[in-house]
Amino acid sequence: MKRRSFIGSAAAASAGLLTTAGLKGMESSATTDLKGNINHSACYWCYGDIPLDTFLANLSSLEVKAIDLVGPEDWPLLKKHHIHASMCWGAEINLTDGWCDRTYHKTLIKNYTEMIPKVAAAGYTNLICFSGSRRGIDDAEGLQNAVDGLQKILPLAEKHGVVIMMELLNSKVDHKDYMCDHTSWGVSLCKALDSENFKLLYDIYHMQIMEGDVIRTIEEYHPYIGHYHTGGNPGRHEINETQELYYPAIMKAIVKTGFKGHVAQEFIPSWPDKIAALKEGVTICDI
Repeated sequence: MKRRSFIGSAAAASAGLLTTAGLKGMESSATTDLKGNINHSACYWCYGDIPLDTFLANLSSLEVKAIDLVGPEDWPLLKKHHIHASMCWGAEINLTDGWCDRTYHKTLIKNYTEMIPKVAAAGYTNLICFSGSRRGIDDAEGLQNAVDGLQKILPLAEKHGVVIMMELLNSKVDHKDYMCDHTSWGVSLCKALDSENFKLLYDIYHMQIMEGDVIRTIEEYHPYIGHYHTGGNPGRHEINETQELYYPAIMKAIVKTGFKGHVAQEFIPSWPDKIAALKEGVTICDI
């Protein structure tokens, strides 16, 4: 399941209406002994066949205290399990209709104006957003469009202490025509907005595909990065020796910058026991 198709089914999963094929993972979710240098999280869409209530119990067993990409309909269950929402969603339209195109500004401004106070009232901080697709708009025009639109919601975000995070995605393999597909474009947007309440969500998998040089990029641009996602390349599966990135070194670089936010596992498990795969990913990143 890809994230774009998961958005529509997330509410059903949280209500326990999907199958329980992922329940087997419970037996392998023994408590981990985490070092405390990385604030771990996991993206629920990668585990969508496991009911949310069960998945949150697994996170607790793994000592993972946060979850990514959940909306207001899921927050009561998070409170029950004492799991933090490290990246909220629900204000975006989708991954293609975003801030770089003025066509969607009216809807986006309405959505974010309504969602920002809800995020703050629930005790959360981060709210995701997307540039959307180019559709023939050049990068400079798209950047200005995004600045003009986001400036309409940033005062409200600043008032409520909410940080709007734009995700960097690859346009080569997974998200054709996506505009915010290079760190340099995202950083230019951050500089133009000049607000501590706007940051980048640096997806390591996506940026390995688009530009590589991951550690040097983190070292240079870390002031503009508020959140990280993992994923093995190629294939976006487990982050072990089966892929080309070496995550322990990447995590050490992140810690060295003084980063205090969350690193969320966003690989799609290929193992039958998805929770065992998640445990391995968390262990690899726990430097």
